[in-house]
Amino acid sequence: MDFWPEFLASSWGREFVAGGFGGIAGIISGYPLDTLRIHQQSSNSGSAFRILKNMVKNEGPSSLYRGMGAPLASVTIQNAIVFQMYAIMSRAFDTSVPLSEPPSYKGVALGGFSTGAIQSLILAPVELVKIRLQLRSSNNTRPGQADRHMGPIDVARSILRREGLRGIYRGFTITVLRDAPAHGVYFWSYEYMREQFHPGCRKNSQENVRTMLVAGGLAGVSSWVCCYPLDVVKTRLQAQTQSSQKYSGIIDCFRKSVEAEGYGVLWRGLGTAVSRAFVVNGAVFSAYEIALRCLFSNGNIQTEKNTI
Repeated sequence: MDFWPEFLASSWGREFVAGGFGGIAGIISGYPLDTLRIHQQSSNSGSAFRILKNMVKNEGPSSLYRGMGAPLASVTIQNAIVFQMYAIMSRAFDTSVPLSEPPSYKGVALGGFSTGAIQSLILAPVELVKIRLQLRSSNNTRPGQADRHMGPIDVARSILRREGLRGIYRGFTITVLRDAPAHGVYFWSYEYMREQFHPGCRKNSQENVRTMLVAGGLAGVSSWVCCYPLDVVKTRLQAQTQSSQKYSGIIDCFRKSVEAEGYGVLWRGLGTAVSRAFVVNGAVFSAYEIALRCLFSNGNIQTEKNTI
């Protein structure tokens, strides 16, 4: 019974819990835009507005949140682990910086890179299930098919039954190739931006919520722009099933996609992804920073005016 009070009393416990709050805020704020991005990447269905109009008209507004159960159920623990790993790794890669000082930008970039690679072990299966659910209606030839009513656990079981463990980790390599550099850019951009907007805040944590929102949003945009073509390839690889396999691997998917639709296909849906990234990551970092300060200061969030 004493575990949680002791856990929360440690810096590890606070980083872990604050990261969970950040993840929940990010999923809820940006999921509809993520659904539109997946539809744009997987096929040539038109603009985001056209896809949005057709989905709402034919399937109702709830279709924009289809498949949210999988990432929402896992995102608390996933994001908590990501922020906790980052806190450890950013220090481990540059031990010359004392604990009383913020980690160096070198430690931040390398810590983010390694965190992105490790967290792919959790993220790859979750995103596979999410993508299959988000594209479920367009993949079904008959609207009345029973699998339209399958939830995330049912889809995961179905993939394991039909394709085995290799199937549930389809797209793992491309997920690592996307997430390792993207997370390095992500955390470095956030730390750099917040310091530029509010000099000294990395050490005194005195920035306001607006700084958190804008720095977090720009960090999300930066990380997506640098890895977006890899994300398009990942979506296409994970969208295919064993019975409808179009691509034999990463290079084959890249080559066939470009041959069929031109190089523009690698950037399809970027506008939607960037819009979502700004909203989601502004929410993620704001929720994370606010939760962290509540846990460290017993509910008193310190900003330059001592108010939010």
